[in-house]
Amino acid sequence: MSLLRRVGRPMLASMFVAGGLDSVRRPEPLAPMAEPIVRPVTAHVAALPDRTEQVVRLNGAVQVAAGLLLATGRVPRPAALAIAATLVPTTLAGHRFWEAEDPAERARQRIHFLKNLSMLGGLLIAADDTAGAPSLLWRGRHAAHDLRREAHLVRGTARATARPAAAVGGMRAKLHA
Repeated sequence: MSLLRRVGRPMLASMFVAGGLDSVRRPEPLAPMAEPIVRPVTAHVAALPDRTEQVVRLNGAVQVAAGLLLATGRVPRPAALAIAATLVPTTLAGHRFWEAEDPAERARQRIHFLKNLSMLGGLLIAADDTAGAPSLLWRGRHAAHDLRREAHLVRGTARATARPAAAVGGMRAKLHA
């Protein structure tokens, strides 16, 4: 792993580990802000808990677990995607700058919204980062291409050797007749 990845991943993950721990330990202050986002989602996703505090706690637990995985470089791409998935509702619930009436509060919430948007961009880059190794999709495509090429070569070799072999077989049959 490169030095930039070794240092950058824990730095990116640190905010989610810290914020996730806070959400797991104390979801009550966050629940009122999360309510407008949680209610419509839980109405459509039966697997989620009914209580907003539990959803906030679950969101925090995913951030902590995925943040630790990202920070340690274990399955960093799925971990970054998991954090990105939790960041969207967190941002929409916590930084609704368009609803703020006070200009100073609106500006502060807009800054936090854009900060989260920036972190989302970093997570998407991390989710796409193959660390210099080809992705599974790339490897699969190239393996299929190599197999097709090998099959074509084998077919060509079989055709090229079949005619002389048939000719030799025909000459042997004439000699033994």
